[in-house]
Amino acid sequence: MDLAALAAQVKDWGRELGFQKIGIAGIALPDDERRLLDWLTAGRHGEMHYMARHGTRRARPAELVPGTLRVIAARMDYWPEGAAVEVGAEAVLANPALGYVSRYALGRDYHKVLRTRLARLADRLAAAVGTAGYRAFTDSAPVLEKALARDAGLGWTGKHTNLLDRHAGSWFFLGEIFTDLPLPVDAPVTGHCGSCTACIDVCPTRAIVAPYELDARRCISYLTIELDGSIPEEFRTAMGNRIYGCDDCQLVCPWNRYAKVTAEPGFHPRHGLDAPRLVELLAWTEAEFLDRTAGSAIRRIGHLRWLRNVAIALGNAPPSPANVAALESRRDHPSEVVRESVGWALARQRERTK
Repeated sequence: MDLAALAAQVKDWGRELGFQKIGIAGIALPDDERRLLDWLTAGRHGEMHYMARHGTRRARPAELVPGTLRVIAARMDYWPEGAAVEVGAEAVLANPALGYVSRYALGRDYHKVLRTRLARLADRLAAAVGTAGYRAFTDSAPVLEKALARDAGLGWTGKHTNLLDRHAGSWFFLGEIFTDLPLPVDAPVTGHCGSCTACIDVCPTRAIVAPYELDARRCISYLTIELDGSIPEEFRTAMGNRIYGCDDCQLVCPWNRYAKVTAEPGFHPRHGLDAPRLVELLAWTEAEFLDRTAGSAIRRIGHLRWLRNVAIALGNAPPSPANVAALESRRDHPSEVVRESVGWALARQRERTK
């Protein structure tokens, strides 16, 4: 078998299936495993207990899928059409009447899109070689996907800990295929962050505690998506109108001037969530929330976290009768977390009208 030719064929198939780049990595990640363990020991994973539950398996592909020799890493761009980096996202962040949703979650759930394409790519590979052991993942298993994508030549780790490509920035999803084929590996690329600290300086909650070090407990993406219960008050004002995730570190990154608009229609905004009005979002019933987030990654946080996040954003908005009325409508919500968030927001609205 000509493994080099097969690797080239896999990359061609990947492009045909809508991936912008495919690379192949080995499975040795000793330095990344050490950093993971240090990060967990420091408690920077917060309430993401699943990060610790899998231990070192996350950094050892052959323990997750026995027989794995290589990882095929894939990249798919997601920046949505009609949302210019310099105008759309920043305009929403600057308008306190609107809610900001991280750009990756505006369209169809990326897990479904990438998983389907990766399975098709893996099937083509298996058909070409007769039999092959493989499993496909996209943020769906204990995998150090950014480290593997880095080793596969898909980019370098930026100071914000996201992967960067000098020709495409960081607005892309990653997926992997674990295989038992000894394909030739690709060379990693060199880093190009230089002395830039834009991502560190812009972080609203100072979650990037040092270059290449993220404390998830301070990150707005963690606070609005992963954290159950009330959001610590020390971070609420800094959240502004961010109701699902945060893109600030990517929006300021100079390399994202080269980001490409996605060619995947499924990633285009749906239900007006690229610039939604907060008072309308707080009025959503659970049925409306489920209907308007159907097929979206947003649905995973559930209606209660959604109301919690929107209430805090309204608390950060300039005082207005409309904002107060919207919050008052949720004052007696059955959820203690929602009631507490609404109470905080009402107090913020009223203290600034005096």
